Amino acid sequence: MRNSHHYHSTMKSLFLLSMATAMTLAAPVADAKDYWQLDSCSPAINYLPSAAGAHSDHLEMAGKQIATVVRYGIDDRGAFRLEKSFVWPMLRTIPNNTHASLMRRSNLDIVPLIHINGALVREKVDTISFDGKLTVKSTLANGVNLTRSYYPSPDQPVFHEYFTITNNRTTPVSVEIPDVSSLETTPAEKGVDGAYAIQALTSGNGTFTLAPDETATFSVSTQGRPAGGPQIATDAAADLAGRNSFVNGLRESLVLESPDPVLNRMFDFAKIRACESIYATKGGPLHGPGGESYYAAIWANDQAEYANPFFPYTGYGYADESALNAFRHFAKWMNPEWKPIPSSIIAEGLDYWNGAGDRGDAAMIAYGAARYALAKGDRTQAEELWPLIEWCLEYCNRKINADGVVASDSDELEGRFPAGEANLCTSSLYYDALLSAASLAGELGKPKSVVADYRKRAAKLATAMEHYFAGPVEGFDTYAYYKGNDILRSWICIPLTVGLFDRTEPTLEALFSPRLWTENGLLTQAGTETFWDRSTLYAMRGAIYAGAEDRTLPYLQHYSRSRLLGEHVPYAIEAWPEGNQRHLSAESALYARIFTEGLFGIRPTGLRSFTVTPRLPQDWNDMALRHIRAFGSDFDIEVKRAKGDKINIIVTERGKTVADRTLAEGTPMTVKLKS
Repeated sequence: MRNSHHYHSTMKSLFLLSMATAMTLAAPVADAKDYWQLDSCSPAINYLPSAAGAHSDHLEMAGKQIATVVRYGIDDRGAFRLEKSFVWPMLRTIPNNTHASLMRRSNLDIVPLIHINGALVREKVDTISFDGKLTVKSTLANGVNLTRSYYPSPDQPVFHEYFTITNNRTTPVSVEIPDVSSLETTPAEKGVDGAYAIQALTSGNGTFTLAPDETATFSVSTQGRPAGGPQIATDAAADLAGRNSFVNGLRESLVLESPDPVLNRMFDFAKIRACESIYATKGGPLHGPGGESYYAAIWANDQAEYANPFFPYTGYGYADESALNAFRHFAKWMNPEWKPIPSSIIAEGLDYWNGAGDRGDAAMIAYGAARYALAKGDRTQAEELWPLIEWCLEYCNRKINADGVVASDSDELEGRFPAGEANLCTSSLYYDALLSAASLAGELGKPKSVVADYRKRAAKLATAMEHYFAGPVEGFDTYAYYKGNDILRSWICIPLTVGLFDRTEPTLEALFSPRLWTENGLLTQAGTETFWDRSTLYAMRGAIYAGAEDRTLPYLQHYSRSRLLGEHVPYAIEAWPEGNQRHLSAESALYARIFTEGLFGIRPTGLRSFTVTPRLPQDWNDMALRHIRAFGSDFDIEVKRAKGDKINIIVTERGKTVADRTLAEGTPMTVKLKS
């Protein structure tokens, strides 16, 4: 029998330790060095070479038929260095598994081969900038300047390097641009469709004279195609216009206006990365994580749970198509035997991967599909998705264990860290899915008994989760991620994101303590060096949604500045040390959801309705989200500080005010759109 006096003495000591630990880190660690700056005249960030010497980084860009990881930098002499990793998701290799996209690396660079007045050029980089494309401005010789831009074709399996050379001298110069065209044919036995051709083509090359102030353009475009097919006609200038149009379209929808320009710019970039990584596969548009590994495939976490609920807010129709298509692929695996839906649909929708067993995928899918259906606001789509949502909820219901929580084989980290027989994530997602499904059922005219049953299940599950997961871990009265877990885990944040706030304060103390929080965000497990941005992004969203916006804002600002202006830019990353901080796409959707669901507290409740619970930081007088395209509409949310602890919330739909109320901060406001 436990010694009661000893137990209470121990718990008191642990509580004091918890409070002391929490007080140790009242703010995030000091900001790291800024390598980049916000461009004050354009929606870009700029890197200015300094005496610090060499610098290198990598970022990913994508179109509908190609992705490219650009590894770039400046050497210690000030010259630009470049390596490109091309990925063609629809040129499948053998075996046709998750990673079977045709890939090639190339360090081909035309610039060192250029001659000016008969001499090889020496380059000195003046600036590097990024605004959805990578642009480098350099001096080649006294008075001769070069601008190069790197970007994918929006629609073709082509990546472009587009150059503009300018003579700023007072005398003419002779310029020689070489032809660096090349052709490689892959072995036929290694391709699903036989041999593939990888071809680099130079356009605008030759020898010519540039008069003073005259410019010339040339390009190198790399394409991948079936070897027996025709060469793809490329137009670097037209594709540059197409890339700019795609980026500008996203920039003009779902516009964040806050007093912090770093948050605004990072939010804009997050929309680009979240929406660009969608591939035109045989199985329809499929959103893929990227990272030189994950293409022409979908996952129950990255796509169904992370990205798809966000897409309706952006107004980007192709992203919505990909979301609906993903749910259609998952729906094909519903079955009367109640076997789990696979974690991933791969190979352009032709195969599946389920190597980690049941990760709680049905909860992920139900959560994402219900939120997507509500936010999209399309009744026809909602009716189509209802059987999938209903099936996934029943599957989870059948996995309820004797303690009332949802059992699963693993979680989305797929065995990298222990998850027990039932984990906090799966039950939290099922809880949220039940609430969204109840709202959707009401909208679709389902029997009232269905609505009541889902809400009853959610309430019962919340009680069971408190009994099963809640309790002291390392002195913090928060959650054990699984039964028997005695080491802090970053995913203790997830109840906050679904509105379970009973343990908000001790959970925040744990999350922001030195045991979990580092300069790179949250450790996956205390005492390790591994961090995955996804849990950090969930944590910041949940903390703000729970009303801790002032406590969380410094962490959000530190994180955003580090990811946008630090050493590795300009997006949220996947993980470290695994993956070398790849710019996986869905993490950027999670970043944007910090604002839509956290700071503005948007919670869909119907096809044309939602609640909004804005969390206006004390140092801000106002904020706004403009041109929100969810719920089949186009509307703005403006939040302004009012007298006392109140805020004024104005919702304007296509120029007409549909709601204007002054409420105590933290009070949800229900909005019903007109259209």
